[in-house]
Amino acid sequence: MASIIVRPRARVFHGHDWVHDNEVLKVTGKPEDGAVVGLKDQRDRFLGSAIYNSRSKIPARRFSRQRQDLDADFFQRRIGMASEYRDKLGLDPRARREVWSESDGLPGLILDRYGDCVVMQTLTLAMDQRKDLIADAIETLLKPSCIIERNDAPVRKAEGMELHTGILRGAAPGPFEVTLAGVTFGIELPGGQKTGLYLDQADNYALVAQHAQGKRVLDCFSNQGGFALACAKAGASHVTALDISADACAAIEANAVRNGVRLDVTETNVFDWLKSAVTRGETYDLIILDPPSFTRDRARLNDALRGYKEIHLRAAQLLGNGGLLATFCCSHHVSDTIFLDVIRDAMVDAKKTARLRASYTQRADHPVILGLPESSYLKGHLLEMAPGR
Repeated sequence: MASIIVRPRARVFHGHDWVHDNEVLKVTGKPEDGAVVGLKDQRDRFLGSAIYNSRSKIPARRFSRQRQDLDADFFQRRIGMASEYRDKLGLDPRARREVWSESDGLPGLILDRYGDCVVMQTLTLAMDQRKDLIADAIETLLKPSCIIERNDAPVRKAEGMELHTGILRGAAPGPFEVTLAGVTFGIELPGGQKTGLYLDQADNYALVAQHAQGKRVLDCFSNQGGFALACAKAGASHVTALDISADACAAIEANAVRNGVRLDVTETNVFDWLKSAVTRGETYDLIILDPPSFTRDRARLNDALRGYKEIHLRAAQLLGNGGLLATFCCSHHVSDTIFLDVIRDAMVDAKKTARLRASYTQRADHPVILGLPESSYLKGHLLEMAPGR
């Protein structure tokens, strides 16, 4: 087995599973990209088995602390363990994330289940090279009618791979429906955003909707309408959903019909709409901010923080005393501390005082690994505008 000698004080010595390019002291054995390599310290002590890609800024990703190859038995065991874990949590197998990359010991592999279909992403070269082995394990363990490859994520470019989608096994299904947190969504595979739905927010739809009864609700960056639909079903007096995508707005309207609720759906730039709503003097009782990630890397972090501050400032201006703001950030480059600092600064500019009522995180089928802070990426908070301040 070829090896990577890791520099002292690299994060792998503190429980992380990634070795960045500036943490590599030496590569021995001339491994090919996508191969399995051993990780070692300077004293030749073995640290684990990792996948290797010289073209990546993270050339080594550990997947085992033992000597281990990526063979058929390995994928059967790891995917089986991931599925059993979701079963133990009581998560509905008709709509859940079955495998989530490093959090399940399969770096770069994502499997989502919708009905009897599995959507697969291979975001590292090693996993991409072993798609057939992975598909064999999926068919044996999960017995899907189809396996759909959704490899259009830009992160693949960092691994030197092309973007593409298609049917890997079986036949493409027609449109069908799945239910998350009491809300029914239409699914079209292999189309739609990401691998179908934003499964990580599923629990939060219901948690936020608990506060919606009798309220005027504004759902910003609504995507397929998860929060808006849940609030409408919970008895909101009026719900407005905003999204810049025409396809997303059409999906929200179709999902409203499926769920027997009425929404006002507007295709718009949310930043511009919020600013205009403040000028018009509109008010809401509950506002949800669930934007896409404003940054994919640290180089654009300051621009992202300005964006987060802007939407929080406008939302605070649209809320009266006692108004509620449910806000989320899905970028692992923005820590929860930084996120709360941005919200605080926005409240200062809006001359509002906000109470922290609750905090939210990703659903349990996106497990958080303590040694891998990047696995804890979704953070959310429920804030109340304090009266009389």
